[in-house]
Amino acid sequence: MRRNTFPVLALAAALALSGCVNLAPRYEVPAVEMPVAFKEGRGAWVPAAPADALERGDWWQLFDDPALSALAAQVEVSNQNLVAAVAAYAQARALTREQRASLFPRVDLDSRQNVSGGPERPTTRSYQLNIGASWEPDLFGRVTLAVRNARAGEQVAQAEIASVRLAALGELAANYFGLRETDVLRTLQAETLRGYERSLQITRNRYEAGIVARTDVLQAETQLANSRADLLTLERQRAAFEHAIAVLVGRAPSNFSLPADPKWSVKVPSIPEALPSTLLQRRPDIASAERRVGQLNNAIGIERAAFFPSISLSGSIGASAASFGELFSASSLAWALGTALAQTIFDAGARSARVDQARAALDEGAANYRQTVLAAFQDVEDQLVALRVLEQQQALRQQAARAADLVEQQVLNRYESGLVGYTEVITAQQSAAAARRALVQAQIDRQLAAVSLIQALGGGWRGLEDTP
Repeated sequence: MRRNTFPVLALAAALALSGCVNLAPRYEVPAVEMPVAFKEGRGAWVPAAPADALERGDWWQLFDDPALSALAAQVEVSNQNLVAAVAAYAQARALTREQRASLFPRVDLDSRQNVSGGPERPTTRSYQLNIGASWEPDLFGRVTLAVRNARAGEQVAQAEIASVRLAALGELAANYFGLRETDVLRTLQAETLRGYERSLQITRNRYEAGIVARTDVLQAETQLANSRADLLTLERQRAAFEHAIAVLVGRAPSNFSLPADPKWSVKVPSIPEALPSTLLQRRPDIASAERRVGQLNNAIGIERAAFFPSISLSGSIGASAASFGELFSASSLAWALGTALAQTIFDAGARSARVDQARAALDEGAANYRQTVLAAFQDVEDQLVALRVLEQQQALRQQAARAADLVEQQVLNRYESGLVGYTEVITAQQSAAAARRALVQAQIDRQLAAVSLIQALGGGWRGLEDTP
């Protein structure tokens, strides 16, 4: 009986110590300079009223555009980058389960049947049945840390889904607004073309009456031809935006079309006067970077565990017999228990080097995390500045467009009266067309800046009452 005492004691000790030791350093989120509010914010922040809060994540609804919302729903289902991110998350979850399985014993069943004989030998049969179990107790937390590492990797993959989703929806919004911008510009260009055609007709009439030289007609024809070429450029740009939207919603460009909406108008969501910097906690790239730091912290403990011995326990019970029925008789049964201990005595400092590598990797990961947070602050500040400046620019562009329209009409009237040359007409018409295009561009730029701000904040500012 005494000879069986050591395996039993080893098993009891292993059960008592398993998972009790954690050799990883105490984890702390790397410190980053965290302002209370953004520099470009104004006033004290007040959480949005619950009545104004939309479902968390559906930030595209802020633009009150049914077509955009319908396309966003298709991105959620059919975007292949998002599908790939979900598959990567499933892989990470499976890896976590695989690592967690290492905490438990492994049981194997082995059964064999042998038949032998020969020309002058009788046929004999033998049967064997064996059940064995092996287990490596997690005395120094190596497996537990590996499980935590896998769990952190799972959370990184989950954050990657949110990141891909946010990027895809942001790209969709940018392409959608670009397409709508080209629709508006095409309408303006068509109106400009009609104006140039009228000017050409006036010029031809004046030329045929002998009032002006043929040079005026040629100038009018040149301007009209260039304007028609510009319209074709807009058609090409619209097609490119439409193709990009098709791919984002998981469709072949040849099977997708988005008709023009003559009632569409630019809508820019109202931005809160002040935004808390804690909103950045919702950014998936920051969450992912922080989880990677946790992984690297656990990796130090995994490397430290290599300094300590590993103990494995094994046991088996089995039987062998000449007939199948005899396998289950008491006389054919045999059992065994075993323990094994392994320890590296000398490795010329390889283990210490791996620990140092892990510590350096943690420092690198912490620096990357801080850089990610600082870059996020920069993104938000940039877009807040852009929104403030673009709002002012839009008002000025409206003034410029109104003035340019009046100048165009007055110069054309003076030309018909013979008071100015056609060169002044061309200049006035081109200035008016440029002013109208600049106004549309300023409006679309405000929309795009709002999309960029929403992305920079990790999905908008709605639901702030739930933000920690």
